[in-house]
Amino acid sequence: MIAFLQALLPVILIVAVGWGLAERKFIPDEAWRAFERLVYFLFFPALIINVLAKASFEKVPVGMALTFIIAQIVLGLSGLLARGSERDNQSRNPRKGSIIQSNVRWNTFIGLSIAGAMFGEEGLALMALAVAILTSFANVISVWALTHYSENKDGEKPRIWLDMSRNPLILACIAGIVLNLLGIAPSGVVEQSLDLLGQATIALGLLIVGAAIDVQSFRRAGSTTLIWSAVRLLCMPVVAFIVSMVFDLSELELAVVIVATATPTASSGYILARQLGGDATLSANLIAVQSVAAIVTMPVFYMLYLTYLG
Repeated sequence: MIAFLQALLPVILIVAVGWGLAERKFIPDEAWRAFERLVYFLFFPALIINVLAKASFEKVPVGMALTFIIAQIVLGLSGLLARGSERDNQSRNPRKGSIIQSNVRWNTFIGLSIAGAMFGEEGLALMALAVAILTSFANVISVWALTHYSENKDGEKPRIWLDMSRNPLILACIAGIVLNLLGIAPSGVVEQSLDLLGQATIALGLLIVGAAIDVQSFRRAGSTTLIWSAVRLLCMPVVAFIVSMVFDLSELELAVVIVATATPTASSGYILARQLGGDATLSANLIAVQSVAAIVTMPVFYMLYLTYLG
């Protein structure tokens, strides 16, 4: 447990620094958007390719993959229970779309940071696979939910599968796995370049997470935000743990599942909700509340994991 706290505290500190820099306008908003693009299109893919290409898996973690997928489906379906405002009808309920998105997304930077600090290269490789699995399904479910319940359904329809095929994180996962299967691990100048790019990923990613926290959103959080934040933070790791019992995961795989599913929802959900006609205000509230509450809930779930191991 002490090791987990030692891994979590630097994450909290760097996120807080990011929030402070954004709050003080030390870095302008447009610069943060540029940082996001750098991480998303360059640094993060470099890390994933380098880690997965060199990973040594004793077995293909099919059980872990299915655990993630089932947990996302269950949490996504739970969001269908969300009620809209009085002016919403069954087909136009942007709040429901934002809640479903919040339920299925997770914060990759926090998960990668803790996995790398606690479980070394093998844990980082498994978490990189989790990125591919969770990000893929989260994008499909989120885009469907936001557009299906959108207020502006008459706009241009998103091309989900085309966008997925162009997603740099998914492409990086495919490239890393293919290189691994072919036995072509990066070496020399290529490896050093990927290492340098990858080292920037987690620190800059955590700063971006902090910059995305809107304290005003946290202050105006209502009962809907609090209830669905609790559902996301408490139910996703519980569902994942229950499902993992069916697939008999290894201790490391189970640890990665617990850490990944216990992270708060992704801050990128606000942008997607705004673009696709979801309730962007509710998305911002959910992100802010979960980012703060996860400081408490993540250690609790890791403690329960250690208790389970005996």
